[in-house]
Parts: sequence; structure tokens; C-alpha cells
Amino acid sequence: MANVKMRYYKVSELTFVNKHENGAKLQFGNKISYNVRYSNTNVCVGQITAEAFDKENPDKFGVKIVLDGVFEYDTDIKKEAIHVETFKELYPFAKSIVSSVSVNAGVPQIILPPFDIESQSIYKFEKNV
Repeated sequence: MANVKMRYYKVSELTFVNKHENGAKLQFGNKISYNVRYSNTNVCVGQITAEAFDKENPDKFGVKIVLDGVFEYDTDIKKEAIHVETFKELYPFAKSIVSSVSVNAGVPQIILPPFDIESQSIYKFEKNV
């Protein structure tokens, strides 16, 4: 396991739309993306964008969160490991916030699905300076 430590997180965007009538049946879809930006020091910013929406009418019901986490990491760790570990630390906060927003909005609780980042391909683009 990578030695990664979260300094803090912040919600940079939170959107909730509910234009359906009470009792409407929804077919849920989810989108989750994650990106890490590295600085010249041993600090990086991970950003999760998570969405839950009505597949048939996404303009009538949906919740979207963009959550940034600032992390410190050991410089001898590969970036792929940092990517995985920072996601694992940050994603539970995104899940909790989305659940809380939905409950407090008076709709059934929305729970983002478990997400196994280790089974996903990590695309790596680096710019040599």
C-alpha cells in the first residue's frame, strides 16, 4: 500500500436537479471519473467527478459532485499507486456527500456504487518540461 496522506478535501461543485413528480420511477445511471494533478513537491490533487442520474430523463433528475482532495505522498512511490490510493481515500467522502444531499432533499437515498479502481485502466499522460 502506498504511503499517502490526505491533507484535506473540498467540494468544488455540487449540483442536484429534481424536476420529476413525486413517486416517479427512475432508471439510474452513474458516471465516475478521477484525475490526479501533481506538483513539483510531494503534493498532489485528486479530483473525483461522480454523477447519478435518471437514464431516461437526465435533465429531470440527477446529482453531480466534483470533489478535490489534497494529498502528500512519498516521492519513491509510483504515480499509478498514488492514483489508486488517493482515489480509495477520497471516494467514500463523495459517496457520503451524495447520500446526505439526496436524503436532505427529500428523495430516497442515493448511494453511489462501489468502485474498484484497481480493476480499471489508468491512463497516464505526462509532459516533459
